[in-house]
Amino acid sequence: MTDFVHILPWALLAALVTGAVELAVLQLLRRRSAAANIAALVIIPILAVLIFVVAISGFMYTPALASTATACGLIAVVVIPVAVFLGRRIALGALAAEQERAAERTAEASRRQLVAWVSHDLRTPLAGIRAMSEALEDAVVVDPAEVADYARRISSETTRLSTMVDDLFELSRINAGALALTFGPVSTEELVAQAMETAAPAAHQRGIQLTASADPRWPTVRGSDHELIRVLRNLLVNAIRHTPSDQTIEVVAGQTADYAWLAVQDGCGGIDPEDLPRVFDVAFRGAAARSPRAGVAAEETGAGLGLAIARGLVQAHGGEISVSNHGEGCRFEVRLPVAV
Repeated sequence: MTDFVHILPWALLAALVTGAVELAVLQLLRRRSAAANIAALVIIPILAVLIFVVAISGFMYTPALASTATACGLIAVVVIPVAVFLGRRIALGALAAEQERAAERTAEASRRQLVAWVSHDLRTPLAGIRAMSEALEDAVVVDPAEVADYARRISSETTRLSTMVDDLFELSRINAGALALTFGPVSTEELVAQAMETAAPAAHQRGIQLTASADPRWPTVRGSDHELIRVLRNLLVNAIRHTPSDQTIEVVAGQTADYAWLAVQDGCGGIDPEDLPRVFDVAFRGAAARSPRAGVAAEETGAGLGLAIARGLVQAHGGEISVSNHGEGCRFEVRLPVAV
């Protein structure tokens, strides 16, 4: 009992010193990994116990000191690797949680942006349809030619509205990871032919020529043909929308050792380098050379979803899509896995 009372104040002092040392070391290691911090928390108390026992023994070798040193050594051999392992697991878990939170914040920001876009852009065709319908209903317009013109414009706005809703539905499926894709070998030559056939009327109306070529041959990719046709169609529609008349839009295909590629090259005049990273963002319509030109109808300016949908579909195929300024226009390039 006397020995206990004698040792207790020294033990309390040692505990306070150990705590202070741990706080100081942790302050120094605050920018280091969790593994380093946990290892320090384990090593310092073990060393403190060993030093305390040596001090109590009068710095003389005794059987109790030998037993304590052996125990501390065994504890250190077992506990320190476990502490480092747990520290790494904790650090990786914290990093994964932070990445998940960042992804959630990004998704939430994208949803808010999409809602803001919907509230703004869907009002335009709806307002036009409502105004023209009311004019017809109230007999404000009675001339047969004007009535026919209003009917045509209502049909055009309805088609535009339907396209926007379809694009919104597709984009929501992409963002939710709800795409049900059936993968198989797909000929890029057939993809390009079908996409160009769909885009040909709009190109002809603008006086734009569409061409296609392979370098040196048409590769076969692994993917879902319906979605890949939509990717190319969106890229062609975007190119037609921004390319002046009497220009040429070229679709080129090729293959490297690692992937197949498809490129759409237009004559839009180029994109501001500061805008290049934002081209595939939802509702981004561009500026400068790619801004809607005077005389272009509102329904031809696009809703700013086509390129975002194209990016989502390409990424769902395990591919990549990029854009760069090329010659007198832009080059949109899609890279896809080659069919085995």
